[in-house]
Amino acid sequence: MDPSGAITIRTRKFITNRLLQRRQMVVDVLHPTRPNVSKEELADKLAAAYKTDKKLVVPFGFRTQFGGGRSTGFVLIYDSGDAQTKFEPKHRLIQKGLATKVDKLSRQMRKQRKNRAKKVRGTKKAKAAEPAKKGK
Repeated sequence: MDPSGAITIRTRKFITNRLLQRRQMVVDVLHPTRPNVSKEELADKLAAAYKTDKKLVVPFGFRTQFGGGRSTGFVLIYDSGDAQTKFEPKHRLIQKGLATKVDKLSRQMRKQRKNRAKKVRGTKKAKAAEPAKKGK
């Protein structure tokens, strides 16, 4: 397997989605001498082909065909960075480094906090919902 082997990219089902300010397509990647092609490399080649910035190209959902040599996936090319942050799912923005992951408490901690708050009324609820103090 030659890691620097040639790849062929074919697009089909090309749609210009004006409502979501993007172009979307199914991409077939032929890579007979390689095990697979990275999403970064695909984004580079598609950005050059469609004359846009690499950051606006979002490849996802790629599956390698049984036996290798061919992969098929989906690509979105956004018209602007604003449209990308507005319409792209949060998990894909986090993967690309355009958003930060929100740290939240574990499920058990959230339930304990909820049940503590249920035991009191009025303005004391906020104090009861605060995390329990350590060492007491």
